[in-house]
Amino acid sequence: MYSVALDGPAGAGKSTLAKAVAQKLGIIHVDTGAMYRAIGVYALRQGKNTADAAQVVPLLPEIQISLRFGPQGQQIFLNGEDVSQAIREPEASMAASNVSAIPQVRTFLLEQQRDLARHNSVIMDGRDIGTVVLPEATVKIFLTATPEARARRRWKELQEKGHDVLWEKVLEEVKLRDYNDSHRAAAPLRQAADAVLADTTALDFQQSLELLLSIIKDRTRT
Repeated sequence: MYSVALDGPAGAGKSTLAKAVAQKLGIIHVDTGAMYRAIGVYALRQGKNTADAAQVVPLLPEIQISLRFGPQGQQIFLNGEDVSQAIREPEASMAASNVSAIPQVRTFLLEQQRDLARHNSVIMDGRDIGTVVLPEATVKIFLTATPEARARRRWKELQEKGHDVLWEKVLEEVKLRDYNDSHRAAAPLRQAADAVLADTTALDFQQSLELLLSIIKDRTRT
């Protein structure tokens, strides 16, 4: 078994690429961001301020998150409800960023994430996989692109889903999330010292996928 830690900022394409890598290599893709989004969605549904730990932490005993893996990839269930689509709504993104800055939330999910890697070959994507969740990962990759490139990709994705949103607004949100993720006290976003930097600013999806596969194959052969 082996593990791949894929970290990077919001909108870098981590989840989409990790899913494709998992299908190519026949391993499990664990989207940790989806787990934080699920907690964020639950807090929003309860009318709570997702940036306020005092409001979010008491909700944790009420939350059960489970992952199921199939031909279509990872599905995430919140208290038995499939929220795989709900967590991709725009409001879930900032909620995820907010709750992920709360240490108790990170502790709540940490052991569940590590347990998946103990029993399966995985590619796990997030913000602190190589630095905190799987510091002994076989392969560590830091996936990035310029804020403008990431905002453009996110804007196109939202447009395709029928969300009429300004590109400038998406760029503003990407930059805000970058700041929040890199300045939070709990496990801030940063590149692990032994991670390979993969900048996909000038690459399309297929080129990005080939780059990741090349890095993984190179590192798992040695």
